[in-house]
Amino acid sequence: MRTVGVEEELLLVDPDTGVPSALASEVLARLAKWGDEESGAPPHAFARELQGQQLEFGTRPHTDMDALGAEVVRRRRAVARHAREAGASVVALATSVLPVRPAVNAGVRYRWMEQQFGLTTQEQLTCGCHVHVSVASDDEGVAVVDRIQPWLPVLTALSGNSPYWHGRDTLYSSYRSRVWGRWPMSGPTPVFGSAERYHAQVDAMVTSGVVRDRGMIYFDARLSHRYPTVEIRVADVCLEATTTRLVACLSRALVDTAARDWKEGRGPLGHGVNLLRLAAWQGARSGLDGELLHPLTMLPRPAPVVVYALLDHVREALEDTGDLAWARRAMADLLARGNGARLQRALFARTGSLRGVVAGCVRRTLGEREPRYPAPERT
Repeated sequence: MRTVGVEEELLLVDPDTGVPSALASEVLARLAKWGDEESGAPPHAFARELQGQQLEFGTRPHTDMDALGAEVVRRRRAVARHAREAGASVVALATSVLPVRPAVNAGVRYRWMEQQFGLTTQEQLTCGCHVHVSVASDDEGVAVVDRIQPWLPVLTALSGNSPYWHGRDTLYSSYRSRVWGRWPMSGPTPVFGSAERYHAQVDAMVTSGVVRDRGMIYFDARLSHRYPTVEIRVADVCLEATTTRLVACLSRALVDTAARDWKEGRGPLGHGVNLLRLAAWQGARSGLDGELLHPLTMLPRPAPVVVYALLDHVREALEDTGDLAWARRAMADLLARGNGARLQRALFARTGSLRGVVAGCVRRTLGEREPRYPAPERT
């Protein structure tokens, strides 16, 4: 059975105002000094990211989805405990709800990016969820990358958790993905056909000098430069840990299904990059509350129809791993309650306050129940 690991990026915010706070160095210093025995997480499980208002954690590789989901919860709570001591709260938001001035971290790599990409780097305060699924070889990995592309916008729609950008409702479910798309090395990819062609393309991108190294290849799905995995990078950080588990579960099933298709001689669907970009935009715009482009036809259909088409596409893989019944329940629950974007907007409708949105999301991040809110005053 394939292993799955998750990397989540989280925001650190002021507990009173909800504005992101550049306290990542302080929180990580505490984790490095004391570790976190309660969660069983070694210090190296936590790392800084581009901006000082965010940090990242990674899970161990798992074959069991229950264990993966439980570890995500433990890691979130570990960060939250140390953040409180540093004067911050932790929240799984893919963009800041409130206006913020990002603070690029020190270091040669980040300063190079700031010099190279200018305002794109300076404004890039976004939090994603990256899923690593093990593959047997680069050949299998590239075959998987070629075959899963049309399905990835559905994962963006499921995970959409960034409707606000610096105090404004963007009308998007995943505005993070639109901000992330400003990097010139990001997005969907054409069919490579072989590991040799994949590596030749990546080598050419690095040789161009536009990117610093292979770690800056930000394809929607790529061969990891550190692990023997396919890394799927299209999801927002999910507001609730259950959604993270669902995205990871579906990602493994997509990899299993694509690898089986490759071994049995079934080729990629072959949609061009232009259509894939439209599908990615539609997934980011609509989330679960409008239409998505159906991966098989690239024609618009209601989001639930497309979501269940994904479930049907990976049904056999989910059956093989014993995850089908849980995935069905989790999918139905998510469609009923909505993704993070819908929940954020519901919080604003109830509280009438963007600070109230952040406060509610802090509780959701840690699996806590929300208090009842009075109706906002009419003005």
